[in-house]
Amino acid sequence: MNEALFNFLSWINSWTGSWGLAMIIFTVLIRLALTPLDFKSRVGMRKTTKIQPKIAELQKKYANDKEKLNQKTAELYKKEGVNPLSSCLPLLLTWPVLIIVFSAMRTAANQEILGQVTQILNNETPTMEPFLWIKNLWMPDSLFSPAWPNLDTLRQIPGDMWKTWFAGFGENVPALLQGLNLTAESFDNNALMATIQSIHAAMTNGNPAYVDALSSSGGWTFNLLITQLTVVKEYNGYMLLPILSAVTQIIMTKLTGGQQNQSGNDQAAATGKMMTWFFPIFSLVICFGYSSAFALYWVMGNIVMMVQTMIINRILDEREKKAQAVGEGTVK
Repeated sequence: MNEALFNFLSWINSWTGSWGLAMIIFTVLIRLALTPLDFKSRVGMRKTTKIQPKIAELQKKYANDKEKLNQKTAELYKKEGVNPLSSCLPLLLTWPVLIIVFSAMRTAANQEILGQVTQILNNETPTMEPFLWIKNLWMPDSLFSPAWPNLDTLRQIPGDMWKTWFAGFGENVPALLQGLNLTAESFDNNALMATIQSIHAAMTNGNPAYVDALSSSGGWTFNLLITQLTVVKEYNGYMLLPILSAVTQIIMTKLTGGQQNQSGNDQAAATGKMMTWFFPIFSLVICFGYSSAFALYWVMGNIVMMVQTMIINRILDEREKKAQAVGEGTVK
């Protein structure tokens, strides 16, 4: 599945000539494919929300009798035709798909990064993948991340991809690697990190342009509680995608969680309030540390989901109005 999605993503790139546009198209298509599950989840969520006041009454009435409360709650669900899992199960089913999508995108990023590593080892300027304000789509959109691949990025590449990359040289191993006496076993799990460190050292010692690209701009270092951030000379972006990921996540959380918060259930409202800030902060941290391609996927995914949510909500609102009108006898 991962290979199939990667090949599909690569095909889109061959058609558009831009990995950035390919990521956007890929994201839209994936979200559209998941629309039926999103719709089913939204229907279940609305049904669950409608009976929240009745559940709250049962919780108050049978506060001291948990067995009776569970029995009456189950009866209420059956009477109202509500499946308690109907709102969350479809969303849970989308997670394996999204994980595979992320893996496919990670494969594309790793292959491109390894190509850039080869160019650096050959004392060449790596071929970047620019998109809008981003210099290299395979590096994080950040003032603190260089456009050229750094050690942190190299460590994210799995050993099997390193092994395939090294085997591809055959007898034409770059001069900067020849003194390292690398073998296929050098990329096994127990030796991988040390091997990556030695390759990075070869890049640093043998390519002055690489050292310059990763150097700090001077005077722009921020000491945080758990880390230190330094603006690099050849920074990759302005952190717009991580910020957009957080902003769009706030809007998404409000759109999807608004109805639960209006249900009258204090616990649900408190949980919704916490999620309103948890997911945006999570988005900001994740997109700050991963490639711009992944951040672009996250932002576009949120935007598509916002549009889908508004359309689904409108459809369900119209259904409820018609059902209410029929119940009142105004529609024959």
